Amino acid sequence: MARFHPLPVAAVDRLTDDSVALTLTVPPELREEYRHAPGQHLALRRRVDGTEIRRTYSICSPAPDPAGEGPSSLRVGVRLVDGGAFSTYALKEINVGDELEVMTPAGRFTLEPAPGLYAAIVGGSGITPVLSIVATLLAREPEARFCLIRSDRTAASTMFLEEVADLKDRYPERLQLVTVLSREEQQAGLPSGRLDRERLTGLLPALLPVERVAGWFLCGPYGLVQGAEQALRELGVARGRIHEEIFHVDAGAAPAAGAPAPAHSTVTARLDGRGGTWPVREGESLLDAVLRNRPDAPYACKGGVCGTCRAFLVEGEVRMDRNFALETEETEAGYVLACQSHPLTERVELDFDR
Repeated sequence: MARFHPLPVAAVDRLTDDSVALTLTVPPELREEYRHAPGQHLALRRRVDGTEIRRTYSICSPAPDPAGEGPSSLRVGVRLVDGGAFSTYALKEINVGDELEVMTPAGRFTLEPAPGLYAAIVGGSGITPVLSIVATLLAREPEARFCLIRSDRTAASTMFLEEVADLKDRYPERLQLVTVLSREEQQAGLPSGRLDRERLTGLLPALLPVERVAGWFLCGPYGLVQGAEQALRELGVARGRIHEEIFHVDAGAAPAAGAPAPAHSTVTARLDGRGGTWPVREGESLLDAVLRNRPDAPYACKGGVCGTCRAFLVEGEVRMDRNFALETEETEAGYVLACQSHPLTERVELDFDR
């Protein structure tokens, strides 16, 4: 069960003009709780004028060795979002020694280290979870190789530039690095421009044997991830080998469906071994109905992106407004995003523990 703990800030490192990396100290008694897989994220929360704000940020530091103790520190990358309540706070106010409320790790955009060839297509801050994936994989598995294709606006706006360069120097034969700048010409490498579906369809077969890649990791803005998935499917890559995490979704990217809801409905939820049944108010999501009675229900973004509120649909039918977090296999197995789900039957039952 996800829980929040106060963690002190050990370092605030400026990455670019609009991004920082925060290093958090994990005390010995909490290290097992913060043990994470490469690619997982943390939810950070703060209160502003009585309103709770939560945001998710991917862990960029390597995952701890399964045979050793949990991490003594965690590092996340934060990029400024226009008008962002938490990112503005992170870039302008957080200092070493401050304490942040941090949820235990979550997320399924992960890779268990194994031999083989892997690849990632990332845009902007989408490098953050992939940095952890690449560093962990290459350190633990000597028979693994990775091709990292990253897109950024300019060299000056590129997050974790030194960290990626260090990995390339450490594993020159096993890490293939391809950089594309959308708004700036490079002296060497690929021409500038966006990595859209058409460009990737022609580019990927020239870079690596697409059919031999065991897993593709797509991370970044919605448009880039969608275009990359379309390109991979056109190149014959099976959907099960494509893993996605979206960082930014435009408000109009996925309009909500308009299926009618019953006049009266209830939600039964099992959470941390305890259950309860409560009414769902008109227009509210199942997550909001649960939160009114169980404030410990897990969530972070409430935008259908992070997947923190994933729950198993035990009974009833729901309508999900948006889903940018669950894989097709998960929805087919019966999982939903509680923050995006509205009841279509008078009774709905969710299991957050499954």
